[in-house]
Amino acid sequence: MREEILSIPAVTARFLDASRDALASAGAKLREKNPPFLASIARGSSDHVCAFLKYSSELTAGVPVASLGPSVASIYGVTLKLGSAATLSISQSGKSPDIVSMTKAASDSGALTIAITNVINSDLANASDFPIDILAGPERSVAATKSFVSSAVAGLALIGHWTEDKKLLAAIDALPAALAKAIDCDWSPFARALKDENSLFVLGRGPSLAISNEVALKFKETSAVHAESYSSAEVMHGPKAIVGKGFPVLVLAARDAAEDSIVEAADRLAEQGAAVFLTSTKPSKATALPFVATSHPLTDPLALLVSFYAFVESFARSRGLNPDEPPHLRKVTETL
Repeated sequence: MREEILSIPAVTARFLDASRDALASAGAKLREKNPPFLASIARGSSDHVCAFLKYSSELTAGVPVASLGPSVASIYGVTLKLGSAATLSISQSGKSPDIVSMTKAASDSGALTIAITNVINSDLANASDFPIDILAGPERSVAATKSFVSSAVAGLALIGHWTEDKKLLAAIDALPAALAKAIDCDWSPFARALKDENSLFVLGRGPSLAISNEVALKFKETSAVHAESYSSAEVMHGPKAIVGKGFPVLVLAARDAAEDSIVEAADRLAEQGAAVFLTSTKPSKATALPFVATSHPLTDPLALLVSFYAFVESFARSRGLNPDEPPHLRKVTETL
């Protein structure tokens, strides 16, 4: 896992160099299709990528994204009315029968189907109009890291080409250097807050909420720690009731329009007694964590995620666990 995290900047650079034409072609087809909405098809970490891309599409293209339940096609046998839509399917292996089944059903209904996968000769790629190879190479660790980042970069670049957003595309091109710096951010003070704890909250808002979903999953997968992801707005409506003295909270703030509201929520939880750690320079009560600011609000969360990956790999080992091979999990999970 550590080797794969260290490879993320180079993997990202390789993908961007090799895939520009394919991304531009898919983006042009999206402009031609002009879908009133997108639909995402994924599970697990890949579904968290889709949540990140949902916010990215809605904030840049103004096009809403709906998450489809793959079992609607694979188990229940229903074909949805997606003829005017475009779909985005994400699967590292491209093998899961339910993801492939829903993608085929979307294609049969007339949707423009785009797949993001690490296996270009997979069933998912073959079922899609535009398969995009993330070119991450074999990933041996069970917990996805480089494949997650590569999938998110692929989807974000696709949106950039679709909308012809030069500022976003320039920020994506600059990502490899930013991600290399992000690996070196020291989040060890947060590890000390987790020393005697087995549960925590992870908070975000907007695109960083999608990343907090992935962070919470990685705590479970690698470190046997129960983590729940919430919007920094939603956590104030009820979940904060269980927050007491020393309760650990990791808050992921990007440099975007939600930062001030996220900082406010973090400080309120710190006033309640929680051990709150926040990726911002603005807190008055919470503890600031180092971060790498990129040149765009939508690329900032990816740098935060890479800093977290470096942290959680070390944290898992400090607990005597092997993050490469978590118990009860396999690298590829195929669901019907």
